[in-house]
Amino acid sequence: MRKKIMVFSGAGLSKESGVETFRDSGGDGLWNKHKIEDVATPEGWRKDKELVLNFYNARRSQLKEVEPNDAHKYIAKLEEKFDVINITQNVDNLLERAGSTNVIHLHGDLTKSRSTLNSKLVYDCDGDINIGDKCEKGSQLRPHIIWFNEQLDPKLMVAASQAAVDCDICIIVGTSMAVYPASSIPFLTKEDCLIFYVDPGEKDFYVAKSRELFFKHIQKNATVGIKEVYDKLLTNI
Repeated sequence: MRKKIMVFSGAGLSKESGVETFRDSGGDGLWNKHKIEDVATPEGWRKDKELVLNFYNARRSQLKEVEPNDAHKYIAKLEEKFDVINITQNVDNLLERAGSTNVIHLHGDLTKSRSTLNSKLVYDCDGDINIGDKCEKGSQLRPHIIWFNEQLDPKLMVAASQAAVDCDICIIVGTSMAVYPASSIPFLTKEDCLIFYVDPGEKDFYVAKSRELFFKHIQKNATVGIKEVYDKLLTNI
């Protein structure tokens, strides 16, 4: 029987592809030109819809200029030997473009739009969203992004939680594990679940003593660290 792997990922996974993160400091990127509360909150949307749409239109356009990196590709290759589910906090589509077939986007998806009237009315979105673009019910479209102060989709949280409970191996990559409630998901895994934490920084969260034997911190960036995890797992099949 094929072992089950859950990959839990954050912005650090896509950073090496050139996707900007809102925690990056300095530079002249999109996030450095705007306050988070102006472009990533319901209050910002109500205040200036055009500003918010332009911001995400620019991010969507930028997404077309980047490619999946080696970390995305090795995660996709794991599907050749394992049952893999990706639980990601990222809103890009680089996992899918690398070949991953089972991806849950907890925080939304830049390549989709949704109704402001009914969040279940979601549409594919390859280009810009403009003022006056409406859903089938006549309501303005907005980016399909979960903003700060908005609730995560309960169905997606249930599916992600179940994936954690069911998995034999958990790979955490590109996240500081600071964004709640998503960060709680990896700790729903079984106590003897093998956990690989790929991050070049220091671990800044608690791991119970009962889990320490099964917890491996690979203190490298995503492209190097995921290749190391891939090699370890393929060696031990």
